[in-house]
Amino acid sequence: MDPYDLQPPPNQDPLGDISVLYVNVLLRAAEAEGVNVGDLTRRFQLSEQTLTSSAARISIPRFMRLGHAAIQACGNAALGLRMGALSRPVDAGIAGLAGESSSTAGGAIQTLIHYSLLTSRNSRGTPETEPEKRRLQFYSIRPYNPFNYFVVDSVLSAWTQFLRTVTGQWDVLEKVTIEYPSTGLDEMFEAWFRCPVQFGAAMNSVTVRQDVWNQGTVQTQQAMHEKLVRLCDEEMREIQRGWTTGDRVRSLLTPLFKGETPSLETIASKLGVTPWTLQRQLSAENTGFRELMDDTRKQLARDYIRETETSLSEIAWLLGFSNPAALHKAYRRWFGLSPGEHRKQFRKMTKSGR
Repeated sequence: MDPYDLQPPPNQDPLGDISVLYVNVLLRAAEAEGVNVGDLTRRFQLSEQTLTSSAARISIPRFMRLGHAAIQACGNAALGLRMGALSRPVDAGIAGLAGESSSTAGGAIQTLIHYSLLTSRNSRGTPETEPEKRRLQFYSIRPYNPFNYFVVDSVLSAWTQFLRTVTGQWDVLEKVTIEYPSTGLDEMFEAWFRCPVQFGAAMNSVTVRQDVWNQGTVQTQQAMHEKLVRLCDEEMREIQRGWTTGDRVRSLLTPLFKGETPSLETIASKLGVTPWTLQRQLSAENTGFRELMDDTRKQLARDYIRETETSLSEIAWLLGFSNPAALHKAYRRWFGLSPGEHRKQFRKMTKSGR
């Protein structure tokens, strides 16, 4: 398997984090819509030092709340499209520059997505490319709500804008599919993407036109591309240095929960080892598969309760429990109180500024 398909172990936030490079895109889009971004940065405690640091990240839930607040402030439910329109290759960091210097548009977008971990980590999964279908897929972030529509919109539109930038062409797509249901903005989306857009689809994706996929890029520079790719590889290795087998198992578990319990066999297969070998490696680290699965669920459950307004039935599905009652029972075992009681405690702490 490709080692870069793995996400890093959850450190500060099990739900993931995102580079302030993307936070700045969001703020630019909000400002373009007439929002006083100074109010937003103060409200979300985003200092100038944080916003100007190429290495700084914020948690995914915090980014979601920031986006929702920006949408409420400007009244534009399609703010994600504005984010895409204002995005530049450099806003994806070194991966964007490496992609921009690729020889073809297809190679450029594959490079960008291949190194997405350098700027964003989400417990839900990683974006993928299907070169044979010229399709770029953004992982599911169900259940959908007003907090996360803009995330799908911004990612798909940023990929589209990237292709427009590297080719100098406006019409670059064959079609777009979006998982969440139509919000009544179908015509706006089709006008922006300049192709058919299907809502309520099975996946979030864009399909690139054949002629565009094979087209040369306007900034192609093979020597610089190779150098930038080497730098991306070095940064990826730095991220992964020190990962344990347990870390790798945790990173694979979360995207696979979603209504079911992943098996040892499934995880072992994804890691390219036998179930027995995986058990032996985990035992050497003084842990086990069931223990890791329970601990991963515990961390994620706590963060969903603390950081989001996701319902208990949705959290149960996201963590692979058969029903909310099963989640409720496990939560009491972990924390000694119910999810609802814990959420109330977190809300009180937030209001008191703790």
